Amino acid sequence: MNDKSYSELMKIGAMKRTRLKENFVQDLYIEMLLSEIQLNVEKEKLLSRIDKAIDSRDKKTFQLLSIELMEINKRFGT
Repeated sequence: MNDKSYSELMKIGAMKRTRLKENFVQDLYIEMLLSEIQLNVEKEKLLSRIDKAIDSRDKKTFQLLSIELMEINKRFGT
């Protein structure tokens, strides 16, 4: 049988809700961190390709990659 008082049960419930909130915030931070890492990796690769297009004087590729870079910046809000 359950020997816990009403106040003890309420405290336990409050602690569980607090833990759930903390887990949600932690998951949100992790998701944000992973998104930022993904953005940085994509941008670095794209910037490297843009540099190569500039070095080879490939205007068409440069323009296409520049548009792609703008789209990545929009997607990640930068």
